Amino acid sequence: MTSQVQIDQRVKSFIAACRQHGIKATQQRMEILRELASTEEHPDAETVFARVRKRLPTISLDTVYRTLRTLEENEIISRVGSMRERARFDANTAPHHHFVCSDCGLIGDFYCDELQGFPPPPEVADMGSVDSVYIELRGRCRACQIKRDRTE
Repeated sequence: MTSQVQIDQRVKSFIAACRQHGIKATQQRMEILRELASTEEHPDAETVFARVRKRLPTISLDTVYRTLRTLEENEIISRVGSMRERARFDANTAPHHHFVCSDCGLIGDFYCDELQGFPPPPEVADMGSVDSVYIELRGRCRACQIKRDRTE
């Protein structure tokens, strides 16, 4: 559960990042970011749209997509999950990694100091320079594992 302090901090960081990148912090953008900042679910654009629309009935799905793309391009949020899957977004800019359930798609944040300094393998240098390391672990969440155990 994201605390109100964490949400407020993410919103403050968002406003500062908008100023830094010359992006207007419009009401629509603020509501989209607030929606992302208030959940650990890593929602997709359609989910963000449905939730924000309850507060801003005139917002369009196109506005949500364009805003998410702008925020991602400016590294204010990040896209998580496989490129084959529907894009999901994360407003948590603190260094962290993700666990993804291969069955239900749940995405959970985890923090691990040992992985923060993870050195890219030397073979990567031949491909280019590394700006950041993002680690995503895939497996089966507890709920899906329990379901699977019951059916076997």
